[in-house]
Amino acid sequence: MAHSFLIFEFGSNEEAAQQARHQIDAWKQGFRLDKKLQVKFERIENDTQPNEAPADTPKAAKSKAKGKTKPGAKSKSPHTDPSEAHPPTGDSTTIRLIVRLDFSDHEKLSHQRWVDRIPTEEPFKSANPKIIRAGEPEFKPTSARFDLLD
Repeated sequence: MAHSFLIFEFGSNEEAAQQARHQIDAWKQGFRLDKKLQVKFERIENDTQPNEAPADTPKAAKSKAKGKTKPGAKSKSPHTDPSEAHPPTGDSTTIRLIVRLDFSDHEKLSHQRWVDRIPTEEPFKSANPKIIRAGEPEFKPTSARFDLLD
């Protein structure tokens, strides 16, 4: 099965990341790519404490992915941690967009066209595109990270 990941790092530019998500949603709807083109966000906190694991480790990404809540969601308990009361600032969070292209074996040409097209479009150009194909050493950890994200 032709299967690849495209990783785009938007830094702290939330607007560009949302613009990219809207572009992918438009492609999914326009070209009927519902299950073939999936996208997930990964937000990595850049400020680490001395006893805290670095943000790039899979364990840290896993714990952050599980601890996410939807924007605007209210906490059920009246007593919250003061550090959680304020949302993180844009400078301390790196936004990474992971796109999974999942085409069947007979759609190799369509798969290659999307791999070539997506990184050249406007919101994705400036996001340091990285393509990870099946068989590369980074493929399995990326696939596991993608599955852990909401």
